[in-house]
Order: sequence, then structure tokens, then C-alpha cells
Amino acid sequence: MTKYIFVTGGVLSSLGKGLAAASIGALLESRGYNITIQKLDPYINVDPGTMSPFQHGEVFVTDDGAETDLDLGHYERFTNMSATQQHNWTTGRIYQKVINKERRGDYLGNTVQVIPHITDEIKNSITKLASPETDIVLVEIGGTVGDIESLPFLEAIRQLRLEVGPSDAINLHLTYVPYMRAAGELKSKPTQHSVKELRSIGIQPDIILCRSEYDLPDDLRRKVALFCNVPTDAVKVAIDVDNIYKVPLKLADQNLDSLVCQLLNLDAGKIDLRKWRDLSALIDSDRAEVNLAIIGKYVDYPDSYKSISEAFTHAGFHHRVRVKVEWLESARFEKGQHLEELARFDGIMIPGGFGSRGVEGMIRAIQYAREAHIPFFGICLGMQLASVEFARNVAGLESANSSEFEDDPRYKIIYKLRELVDIDEMGGTMRLGAYHCELEPGSLARKAYGAEAVSERHRHRYEFNIEFKKSLEAKGLTFSGISPDGMFMEIIELRNHPWFLGCQFHPEFKSKPFEPHPLFRDFVGAALKRHKSQADTQKADSPKEEAVS
Repeated sequence: MTKYIFVTGGVLSSLGKGLAAASIGALLESRGYNITIQKLDPYINVDPGTMSPFQHGEVFVTDDGAETDLDLGHYERFTNMSATQQHNWTTGRIYQKVINKERRGDYLGNTVQVIPHITDEIKNSITKLASPETDIVLVEIGGTVGDIESLPFLEAIRQLRLEVGPSDAINLHLTYVPYMRAAGELKSKPTQHSVKELRSIGIQPDIILCRSEYDLPDDLRRKVALFCNVPTDAVKVAIDVDNIYKVPLKLADQNLDSLVCQLLNLDAGKIDLRKWRDLSALIDSDRAEVNLAIIGKYVDYPDSYKSISEAFTHAGFHHRVRVKVEWLESARFEKGQHLEELARFDGIMIPGGFGSRGVEGMIRAIQYAREAHIPFFGICLGMQLASVEFARNVAGLESANSSEFEDDPRYKIIYKLRELVDIDEMGGTMRLGAYHCELEPGSLARKAYGAEAVSERHRHRYEFNIEFKKSLEAKGLTFSGISPDGMFMEIIELRNHPWFLGCQFHPEFKSKPFEPHPLFRDFVGAALKRHKSQADTQKADSPKEEAVS
């Protein structure tokens, strides 16, 4: 029978519920259990697809085309699970489903209410993930206890635990223990109030996970246990770490996973944490540094590119280097100024984005990377702008542009998706989810993947206009990845360049710490090669000290 772990949070947001759930999932997998993790978000948006990256961070895309919360990226990176539409539900999506049922008459004329209709739909979304193959479902409730919008979700998990029984479902509450520097001590009162709020709606936590800058002394653990009605051994600490991939070990050192197994009447068995311990040792080791520039639109809020940041970290693990990323606002380069600053970087990336702001700066940066032979990697918008830059500055199509930025450019290198295909076949106006791509023999992409074809996740409205394929190929642009039907250009490359590649899809979504994405891996490898070459040149050019006789 499938077991459930409900993860809630209190006091304030951004405590790390997603990382806690992902880390617990990783530990349970290390004990041999099959797990999956779900995120329930209390906002009324149907999904985060239309939300500003400045407010919500990146939109994580699944194979089946769901636009989901960025926490699902943590779930996939830390565990073996593959997320789907069923792994992220919002208030908007729950209410939409209930209202659709009401309009069809499914409720037989009954008055539709939050309880039981909304809460039943929430419970259904959770229990759908239970199966004979799934031992444990972890469910993260977004938001903070005390928020009015979270109440239906909390009521649903209260009911569900009552229905399945305490040995098949437990509540883990993540809260905050601040350090008051003026007083020189940790304070447990916020945690006490958070648990009091949770208990007032009928939920008693089984485990309290205290987020803190410092470890909790024994007397404070006992105090939290006493006032929050849990055993002292059930008070754990989620201490700040310098790298998120250390979190599973920090929790394992406190036997959190053993306690979970005990509470759920599961055989703890043996745990194999060798790969996590090896990774932690690598993180702490002395490593060379590779410097990369990411030139984008949302650089003031790094969570907008969360999966990209993590993919670079994974590639750094593979090459045993530290990847230092500097985020640069693309508008800085729009007038051709400051481009010389890019010479100090070992690689340049242009990530995805929407809208016209800053694109001319990106195009100038791409031109600089191409002409200065600096390794370049473009993702989605980055690939499209690399195509436009090549068309303008190499193929002689000076007014080339995308219809996203100009209504009717003379050379429409990039088309809006609905201009190319019947949008009903693609699900709205975006190409979302996993699509296949065939790779050209001898290409950078084929070498990276080591395969003839791959499946990658997409999220975009615009495509390369195949009418210009032959003319750009004649000038040296290689289309090394193409959809099986030949309709969509998925990857472009330059052969006479150290490493220059753009892809229409989002490879960052499939990168993991123990399995870095091949394109990120090889891009960082090319950057490392440039770094070593420049270091050797500087060493050779430096004046040698004369021997003292």
C-alpha cells in the first residue's frame, strides 16, 4: 500500500520545502523505495505559464508538456522520478476542474462547496499518484500555514491522513528558527506559533524540521518538542549549506529517513549514500574555475534561470571544475558598447525568454562570441537570435529578424508557431513538452549525445523559417538537429568555431547532478579548454625572472 508524507511550511516562504521534499525522496530511494513527489500550489493561476519570472521564477516543463512550479525541477534532479501533469496542481486548476464538473451536471444538482467538493478533488489529485509500483508519495503544500488560500489543501491532507490511517501518512512541518544577533541566541517562538496555527486546523506534525543558520542545541530541541507536542527525536534541523546537494547528507546524519521509515512502519533496510558522499567530497575539493557569462532578460532574479544554473553546476561536477556564472543584463550591449568585456569569459550563453526587450544586445553579444571564437551556447531564444545574427552578418540579410520583434520583417528568419502549423495539433500557441530530434553524423550535438536521435523538452511559440535553411547552410551554418518530419530546425552549429551551438529546446530541464546534460557538459568542456589555453598563453608571455648568480 502506498504511504504518504505531507510537507508543510510555516513562518515565511522560501524556507526550502521543495529541497527538503526532494532530499527526503533521495534518501528513501537510497533505501530502495520507489517514490514520487507532488507540489500543490495555492495560487489561483491554472499554472505558472503566464506568471512573470520576476515573481515566480522559472517555469519547469515536463515531458508531457505541463508548465509547472520550479520545485519539480528539484524533485527530478534529486531523484529518479519523472514529473507529469499530475505532479503539480494549483487552486486555479482544482477549481477549474470542479466548475467543469458542475457545468456538466456531475454533482446532480447539489450545492457545490469547498468541503467536500474542492477538498475531494484535491484528495483525488494526490491519490492518483498511488500505484503498486509507488511505495511513497511525498506531497509539498505551497505557501505558508496561516495563508487563507492554503486552507483547502491543508484541510484535504487532514482528511486524507484520517482516511488512510496514521501508519500510512505522516506530516512534516518545515519552520524557521531565527538567530537574533543582538541577543546572541536562537529563537523558537516563530516555530511554536507556526505549529500552533497548524494544530488549530487539525494537523499535528509528526516531524518538525527547523530551518536555521546554526545547529540547534539540545535544550532548544527539547523546548520545541515540548511546546509543539512531538518527541525530541522528531525535531530535526535543516541547517544552511553552501551547496544544495549537501542537504540529503545533512538530513541523513540526523537519521531523518530512519525516523520516517519508523513512523510509516517501513523496513528501514540498508542505505547506500556513497554517491552523495563522493559528491559532497568533490564539492569541498579544490577545483579550477571556469568563468561563463549568461546574457539574459531576467538576470536580477536568478530563480528565473534555476535549471540552467543547476545544469552548469552538474557540468562542473563532471569536469571537476567550479563553474562561475556572471549574469549580465542584455540591454547593456544594445548599442554595441561594453562588448570588449566579454573577452574575459571562457564561454557565453544566451538563455530563453519572451518579448523584444534586450534582444539587440543579445544579438551583438552573439556576434562577438562568433567572431572572437569564444564558446557559445544558445537555448530557445538564444538559438533563434543566433540564426538572426548569422543571417544579418554572414549571409548578408541585413534586415533579418523574428516576427516576435517585428510585425513583418523583410527576411522573416523566425516565424510564430501558428503561422507554420495548425495550432490545434500543438495544444494552443506553444510547442510544449518532449519532441524527438534526429542528429547529423559528425556534428557537435551527435558527439555530445552519442546517439542518432534524442527527445528534449520544448517551451516556445516561434520556429526557424525553413525557407532560409539552404541559404544559411550555403554560408556555413549547420542544422545538426532536425525533427523527424524535417519541419522543425532543432539545433544549429558552426563548424569553423571552437564550440558554437544553439538549440530550440530546453536541455537544462533534463540535467541531473550525477547525469549532467550532454550539451551543458560539452559546452563547459569547451570553456575549460579555452581557459587552459589562455592560462598557458599568459604563462608563456609573462617575463621570466633572471637567475641570480
